[in-house]
Amino acid sequence: MSASVTTPIPPKPIRKPGKVKVVRALYNYTAQRPDELSFQEGELLYVYDNNIEPNWWRAKCNSKEGLVPANYVEEQTEEIQLPLHDAARRGNVALLKEYIKQGISGTGLDMMGNTPLYWAARAGHLDCVKELLTLPNLVVNVQNKVGETPLHAAASRGHIEIVNLLLESNANPMIKNNDGLMAEQLSSDLSIKNIIQLKQRDSNKICGYTDDDYNDDSD
Repeated sequence: MSASVTTPIPPKPIRKPGKVKVVRALYNYTAQRPDELSFQEGELLYVYDNNIEPNWWRAKCNSKEGLVPANYVEEQTEEIQLPLHDAARRGNVALLKEYIKQGISGTGLDMMGNTPLYWAARAGHLDCVKELLTLPNLVVNVQNKVGETPLHAAASRGHIEIVNLLLESNANPMIKNNDGLMAEQLSSDLSIKNIIQLKQRDSNKICGYTDDDYNDDSD
């Protein structure tokens, strides 16, 4: 719907990294200036700078960003404590890139010990996985509180391209979760099983181990 809301004159934009909030648009808004953002009623806006002045916030909607009038969005906002995790889980690669540019760590953990890479792999967001794998010092084999790695998550949900990409990025297929299961054992996809088994055999040859070494459940 349209709204007869008084729109304040936007100030000169100054980028300041801040906490990320998500709000929902109450009305349609058409940008009046090049540095403003157009949006439709009901769309979600990611606000990463509301310190410009009370009447204007800098936000993103889909892949576009700009200033938005604060009185066109809902008053109550939800603060995103882990914005990189949120973008990875939703598959919003544009926001993910923006958060990385702002210096948000790609190795941070949520309450369950999940990294952004875990969420991107679990949800099957290939573009987000590719972006996260370019980060320096990214630990591909981090286990969460149930012992799962991004490879476990991708394999169990049949995301074959992501499984391939993780293995190419040195994901360890031998890691077991808290139930003693490796990524291959969580997959019902024969193609994924074959890919992981091939990687396991290659790893065994390099390390001088045999398959029997990994069949022993004892510590």
